[in-house]
Amino acid sequence: MAALEILQFPCWDDNYGVLIHDPKAGVTASIDAPEESAVREALEGAGLKLSHIFTTHHHHDHVEGHGGLKRETGCKIYGSAQDASRIPGIDVEIEDGDRIAFGSFEVQVLETPGHTRGAVTYYIADAIAPGQGIAFTGDTMFSAGCGRLFEGTPAQMWRSFEKIAALPPSTLIYCGHEYTQANIRFALAVEPGNEALLKRKAEVDALRAQGKPTLPVPLATELETNPFLRVNSPAIRESLGLGADTPPEKVFEELRRRKDTF
Repeated sequence: MAALEILQFPCWDDNYGVLIHDPKAGVTASIDAPEESAVREALEGAGLKLSHIFTTHHHHDHVEGHGGLKRETGCKIYGSAQDASRIPGIDVEIEDGDRIAFGSFEVQVLETPGHTRGAVTYYIADAIAPGQGIAFTGDTMFSAGCGRLFEGTPAQMWRSFEKIAALPPSTLIYCGHEYTQANIRFALAVEPGNEALLKRKAEVDALRAQGKPTLPVPLATELETNPFLRVNSPAIRESLGLGADTPPEKVFEELRRRKDTF
């Protein structure tokens, strides 16, 4: 099986758009449609025709391009059944556990509410090579961070993070925004002795100094550096003043509360 071709590009101030293309089947999907002009430019630059849009959630900076791109290309728009009324132009309503045929590949749907009630993550196994998959987390999980809880509870978001954490560690994570530097500053505030996090900071600072993206990132790196995945870390619990008997979701809730005012 040929690998998916993946093109990540900037949108708006700090969003990322992503195109995935199966060269064997000739299908192309946009992960969200953050900015119509940017998606169109990326398609034209790569000589691709859009066939699918996989929507992670309904926020305007992720769906702004739906209408124009659908009119131009006739693409099908996929999005959460929980949020069908808020996703412009939706054609196919999806739910947790659904599997979507995409050329030679299969896109698995994980409901990951918290940021919004209908947020979903898309996972494609063996997308790059055997044993090397990709996941598109939208604004649920960022590198070294977590999306704001606009419509869900901390317990819901923690369960969403558990779903993502259960994917193979080799999975490459694509997120909706370039927030990594700011997230690392908070992560170091609650786990300053984390050597993997200090190494990641140096890598991220070097990438941003060159104007390069910090994404995608292996899930294995996130498991070592993202405090919202590391709620069982004794150092983090000590920083938060929480004991070993505190339930993981309560540690997560306190982390999110502190990040909100950091």
